[in-house]
Amino acid sequence: MRAREYGTEHSQVVILLHGGGLGPWNYREEAERLKAYYHVVLPILDGHAGSDRSFSTIEENARALIEEIDERFGGQVLLIGGLSLGGQVLVEMLSQRKDICKYALIESALVRPRPITAALLRPAFSLCYPLVKLRWFAKLQSASLHINASYFEDYFADSAAIRKEDMIAFLTGHAGSVYVVDGAAVCKEAGSPKALNVALLGAACETGLLGLSLQDIQSAFEERLRPALHEMNRRALFAGARAVR
Repeated sequence: MRAREYGTEHSQVVILLHGGGLGPWNYREEAERLKAYYHVVLPILDGHAGSDRSFSTIEENARALIEEIDERFGGQVLLIGGLSLGGQVLVEMLSQRKDICKYALIESALVRPRPITAALLRPAFSLCYPLVKLRWFAKLQSASLHINASYFEDYFADSAAIRKEDMIAFLTGHAGSVYVVDGAAVCKEAGSPKALNVALLGAACETGLLGLSLQDIQSAFEERLRPALHEMNRRALFAGARAVR
């Protein structure tokens, strides 16, 4: 597993695991502060930009990190911190080896299945994935995630480099209940058979999958599409959201 490392001369090890779609740069400021006292390791989680393998499961990520700690650090480190996806990986690490670290910091981890499934996510993301490579969309998403503006270029470059299959894999790692979107019904409500992709985007927004609000997407449409398309896309967007409520 690849990683960025700071303060390698120190014996006490701190490992920080980034969130889904992010990267080690998310902890750059913390690592710079801690390197005077600790050996700071910022692993690149599987499937993310710069990693050496595709994402498989959260459990496999946890096993790989435990093996790394066994091989390099004698089976235990001082502290492991994890954000979002990194937090879920850390929860799994602790379930596999409760003494893998002396201290753990976990933020925004899902410990119970969430009502998002591959049945909705895969078609929605297949349609929406090209947006990841657009700066305007990345700016909306980075703002919704409260990413420091100084890290935007890192976020944009890394998120655009993630393969669609890897992104789907780590987002569906803890999928739960099935949502069914009646494509014919939402297209009829929107007034066009071409509106299904926008309806699925609305459904994905409603589940919280994209980290964006319906208003964010509607504003982007109004800024970039000709006025004649605004109403149809608005109806499709909100019809998709209502379908999964």
